Amino acid sequence: MKRVNRKRVGFVLTICLILAIGLPAMAAEYPTKPITLVIQYPPGGSTDLTARALANAARKYLGQPIICENKSGGGGTVGVALVAAKPADGYTIGVVTSSPTIAYHMGKLNFNPIDDLTHILRWGGYLFGTVVQADSPWKTLPELINHVKQHPKTVTYGSPGVGTPPHLAMEELSSLAGMQLLHMPYKGIAENNAALLGGHIDVVSDSSGWAPLVDAGKFRLLATYGYQRSARYPQVPTLREAGYDMVSPGPIGLIGPKGLPKPMVQKLHDAFKKAVDDPEFLAVMKSFDMSTLYLNSEDYEKFVRQDSARIQKLVQKLGLHKQ
Repeated sequence: MKRVNRKRVGFVLTICLILAIGLPAMAAEYPTKPITLVIQYPPGGSTDLTARALANAARKYLGQPIICENKSGGGGTVGVALVAAKPADGYTIGVVTSSPTIAYHMGKLNFNPIDDLTHILRWGGYLFGTVVQADSPWKTLPELINHVKQHPKTVTYGSPGVGTPPHLAMEELSSLAGMQLLHMPYKGIAENNAALLGGHIDVVSDSSGWAPLVDAGKFRLLATYGYQRSARYPQVPTLREAGYDMVSPGPIGLIGPKGLPKPMVQKLHDAFKKAVDDPEFLAVMKSFDMSTLYLNSEDYEKFVRQDSARIQKLVQKLGLHKQ
């Protein structure tokens, strides 16, 4: 039986004690230098500009600059992977949508966007909706659904791509309604709008890039996918109001690497929660027809796990998982 090296044991215990005392002190002083906010999409889009407005508001409460870095690629997964790989020191955080969760369940990621991240808070969501041409015979969502049920696989719809939130939302709606549409994936809202204007497709499921054409009287908005009606289109019902118990809010949140100390999480949460109520940030959100969907750290993680289970079922049902 080996003898215990008392000096070594004493040294280890001393180090543990120093760490135990030192971590709260470090957290109390945090942050002592600029924080990097990784944005998972390119500059100039709605995610980028709203995230920058949020960071600009939050820096006033953190007392340090927040440097925004765009790390796009992989359908929004590259930037999130970068955050997951960073040390949990509170100086690299990131923006995240549901895209990495979808990619994970499709077998496209080598990390888990749920378990390998710290969820700090949910701060907003996109406006998704179903649009048709203004001269379409379908004036309401139920009219469209009834037609599709009577004529399965004859109506086409466009989305920003296979596995994107608007694609999965329309497929979830199709499942609930018992209808069969033909999916025509495009690369984004510009292509979707052009295809609908040109009569190449019958319906579009996408984010609010269709809004100018709705306002111009060229498109008709049949339903939106959020918890509440859009402030810009208060006359348009949500999917729930149309009779289908589903919500696809396009959630956006703030994350850090796995294992971020709770005192740091709390400081970041508190600063960004105040930023969510900042008038300048709210004005930018309004300009993109986006809503604030605040959840605290605990509730946000619960939401992410529940949403992940929902996404997993959809991906498996559609046969999108790569074996």
